[in-house]
Amino acid sequence: MNKIIFISGACGTGKSTFTDEYARHMVFENGKTVYVIHGDDFHAGFVEPENKGDFFVNGEASDNVLWEDILKFNWDCIIATAGRALSQGIDVLIDYVIEDELPRVRELASLHGASLYYIVLTASEDELESRIRNRGDIDMIERAKFIKRKLDSLPENVGHIYDNTDIPLEKMIDEINLNNYKVL
Repeated sequence: MNKIIFISGACGTGKSTFTDEYARHMVFENGKTVYVIHGDDFHAGFVEPENKGDFFVNGEASDNVLWEDILKFNWDCIIATAGRALSQGIDVLIDYVIEDELPRVRELASLHGASLYYIVLTASEDELESRIRNRGDIDMIERAKFIKRKLDSLPENVGHIYDNTDIPLEKMIDEINLNNYKVL
């Protein structure tokens, strides 16, 4: 049975770093190919004007893409790409923030007869701020704290949250037992 392992969490929780390392761990342990999807890669495909405040040019609406449309596009791409990998018998690891999209991921797993594992990475707000400052992305600090609080409080995340404050990556790999995070 194929696996979908979905890693969610706010900016600064280490989703991409963990996902990459966990994929290598899985390949080493199982000798099976794994496909990694970083949701931010789809978002990075949008090249937009620097000044998003310029909604009108010569009295006409500009072609700025709304955030909701970008998010829907990203999710459509994630689901389609994951489905393609699963249909070829390849396990999939995805890292992206799940706010309201867990039903779509469940449906994908169900459609492909795959097991679904869901891990929500979190860290203390001070740790998040430190990590984000260290990578020079200070505009994301307040958003990351907001998303952290939201994800920590969602009922569907109970039992799926892993706090990695002050925990090295190697220890996370050792501590996370997928069976504890199984959804389907």
